[in-house]
Amino acid sequence: MKRLIEKGLMFGNMIRVDSPAWVARYNRALKLITGKETQLPEFHIDLAGYSPEVGDEIGDLDYLNPEGAHRQFILLTTEQKTAPLLNADLSVLRDLLQKFIQDNENQLFSLTARDAVVGEMDDMVWQVKTPADLLQINRIRISADTTGNHVAGADKLTALIQRFRAEPGGWYDDVLIARMIEQAKETGDVIRNPVHLEVGEYEVPDFWTSLFGGVYVFRSPREKAMIFTDPSAFTDPQFDTELPGVKVIALQDTNAVAMWLARNALAEPIITAKGADGAAILRQKIDFVLVDAAVKLGIDTGDGTRSALRRAAARMGSGLPGEIRGLSALLRYAEEGGDWPVIDSADPAYFYAIRASAGPTRDLVNQMLTELAPHDVRALFIMHKPLFYKRYQTWDEAKKEYVANQLAREYQIDKQGTREALFGPEPGMAEPVASAMPASGPWGPVKAASGTRLTEQGGGGWRSGAEGLRWNADAVQPSKPALRGPWGK
Repeated sequence: MKRLIEKGLMFGNMIRVDSPAWVARYNRALKLITGKETQLPEFHIDLAGYSPEVGDEIGDLDYLNPEGAHRQFILLTTEQKTAPLLNADLSVLRDLLQKFIQDNENQLFSLTARDAVVGEMDDMVWQVKTPADLLQINRIRISADTTGNHVAGADKLTALIQRFRAEPGGWYDDVLIARMIEQAKETGDVIRNPVHLEVGEYEVPDFWTSLFGGVYVFRSPREKAMIFTDPSAFTDPQFDTELPGVKVIALQDTNAVAMWLARNALAEPIITAKGADGAAILRQKIDFVLVDAAVKLGIDTGDGTRSALRRAAARMGSGLPGEIRGLSALLRYAEEGGDWPVIDSADPAYFYAIRASAGPTRDLVNQMLTELAPHDVRALFIMHKPLFYKRYQTWDEAKKEYVANQLAREYQIDKQGTREALFGPEPGMAEPVASAMPASGPWGPVKAASGTRLTEQGGGGWRSGAEGLRWNADAVQPSKPALRGPWGK
């Protein structure tokens, strides 16, 4: 992992805590939360104030997130909003904590000038014992105060002042005036310098959680779904996965995942996506696939240039990855035109060749797609860092060196530009517009296992045959043909 750290690909933008004042403030907060203090004179913290060095020192790597519930945070500076969030068990936590800091930035700036701010992100679900409990996570409440309770004290003084002004005999109430004076010694002048933090409550429509081996929870699409990464959690008899109104899918059932994406208009082919340089993106994906294959086959990739990778591919013979055929066909279409290549969900190239459609679910769908296209390490690094770091540790040194160099050269230089080139502009808050007619997948029929028949909710269905699985439009008697775009036959 040292290679990633040196290139700024791991623990990048962490906040360095190296002054005695900051260390003392952090220790007050740490003792309040854990009852422990650090002896380190210098360490780094993330967005939530978590420090890997401190966690290692005190022997508790989850000291701000005990048992995965009610995650706590420590703020020493509002600059933490630019830092990453490590060990996040819910994908939405970083965005929500950043929003809380931005919403209260002026107040937090004043408070952190004299003390550490301690807070909590509460999902209002006390225990998550089964996957069904995840559906109860609808909102997250974020509240905070300093270690000296300056916010609570300021609220108390404000209440006393309001009482003093409201009561006719306030000027003659010596006890009330004395309480105001004592409280003001602790909080300062709240009239000229008001101190108040709003309790932030934020909706959580769609999210990923590391619980149960990894689960994607989609509630904003027309067809709600829970998609399980770990098949053992999906089939565990102690968990009830028959959830009313929610489609439960195993990520390994790629056909079911592809059909769900298509029915809810959540994915699109890269080479027809608006504003995307599909050919350039496909070439890079092919490079990553070839590097992985060359390492596994023990074939030297030379200097790792594109021409060197092509020479390595020529020596792979039967070991050439299955993804290459489909991606190459799409690349030829993008550069030369001709017939649209029909690629279904049984093709290894399928999930490499699509990206999430624009909308609120864009980032979560793209994160899920990185698990279905495991060799696209650039997308994996951008969208799913915990999984990237986990897989990185299993790679050969040659692949580690190639991937680290590529990411440092092509992503670190222009992060925002790379993200927009790969995934499109940042999603808005508007709901995605689903197609009025059932789709047949980003291109061609979505293939199912032989002899199976799946039924679409609300009528119609998917019929299987020699040509694969396609939408049976006759079953619903549509008023116009289903829109297939450039991938229709």
